[in-house]
Amino acid sequence: MQTDPQADRLGFTPGQVVQEFGWDDDVDDELREAIEEITGGELVDEDYDDVTDGVIVWWRSDDGDLADMLVDALTVLDDGGAVWLFTRKPGRSGHVGHDEIQEAATTAGLHAMTTFAVASDWSATQLANRGRGR
Repeated sequence: MQTDPQADRLGFTPGQVVQEFGWDDDVDDELREAIEEITGGELVDEDYDDVTDGVIVWWRSDDGDLADMLVDALTVLDDGGAVWLFTRKPGRSGHVGHDEIQEAATTAGLHAMTTFAVASDWSATQLANRGRGR
């Protein structure tokens, strides 16, 4: 079985439940399918209310308040679960700058870590808990 190397970089594993926020007709379907292939299950939608192992958020500059979305995305995420923010690449319609991502992440109690190209039009930014006592 051939897997998608970009999807592999997200670190999801078989059996994990991954919740998806911000789906629209512009998302990268090949990336979605690759994540589902890795986990062995379909992505669950925004209305899912059980514990999840990971979250992906598709986000565009005109989608509203990113900090609010990140807080919502953390609602059912298990401690230590992966949070990936997918934003449009620079020069693409809907691009969100790194400063805006960092500010929203900080407001939500997270910080931006790794960013890389995950699909032809999308970049992925890993967000992690900031921790205590810093």
